[in-house]
Amino acid sequence: PPVQAVEEFTLTIARGEIMGLAGPNGAGKTTLIALLLGYLPPTAGRVTIDDSAPRPYIERNGIGYLSELVTLNPQWTTEGALQRLALLAGLPHPLARERVEAVIDALGIAEHRYKKLKALSKGNLQRLGLAQALLREEQVLILDEPTHGLDPVWTQRFRDLVQTLRSPERTMFIASHNLDELERLCDRVAIIDRGRLQRVVDTRRAAARDVAASYHLTVAAGADQVPAVFPSARSLGDGQFEVEGGDAALLNQRLSDLLARGVLLTALIPAHSGLEAQFREAVRPDRAQGGS
Repeated sequence: PPVQAVEEFTLTIARGEIMGLAGPNGAGKTTLIALLLGYLPPTAGRVTIDDSAPRPYIERNGIGYLSELVTLNPQWTTEGALQRLALLAGLPHPLARERVEAVIDALGIAEHRYKKLKALSKGNLQRLGLAQALLREEQVLILDEPTHGLDPVWTQRFRDLVQTLRSPERTMFIASHNLDELERLCDRVAIIDRGRLQRVVDTRRAAARDVAASYHLTVAAGADQVPAVFPSARSLGDGQFEVEGGDAALLNQRLSDLLARGVLLTALIPAHSGLEAQFREAVRPDRAQGGS
């Protein structure tokens, strides 16, 4: 029987915005990206990029796209693959060479330029995928799991790269399972579950303005006093507890009470990031399914 992969999904992304997309497996992320790229036509509703249907827009202007899995001829070299992809992208010869060198430098893959793709690690293959998405300096970038396989150093460099790409004229759409990454990179994050938009989280707001639902509290002395002040405190061992938040006045009152009892506090941090907390509210664990 037919499956409604994406329905009741309405979202407008502004020019110059970095929009994230998060959701469990099977939520409809891959289908949504296929709609944005014009690989699938919507059976109802409209998908437009700059007031144009996706395929005509892409044929006129192009789009930078990184797929979740980078699959290229394993016999090609890194440089050879980028040269071929630049040719396919329609870049004239002198500019193509210039852009290939620029993306090789930006993604730090110069030492791998003559290696065959079959010899590249998953992380280096991912960096090649990012490099090809940047060849034409497109005004629209769609990145599907861009940090998949990247080590911590290159995950940080990817964040820096995104900030250098940020422009009033460039729109970026990043789908990822890494909520921390989306919170750091994006202006807003759309949460999708079972094909429906559950909520859009504005990650530009300062996290400090919001009181988290729960906190990790660490004490160096007086651990026995914590359950007396926070009745629902859950011990994590070594003077660490998970305590409830939610109400700023009550939280501060309880912390003052702890200090008055001689408790020595060393740390108080949200148990979950703001985006993670919203994701947990929007997506029930029993909804997670296989596929994407």
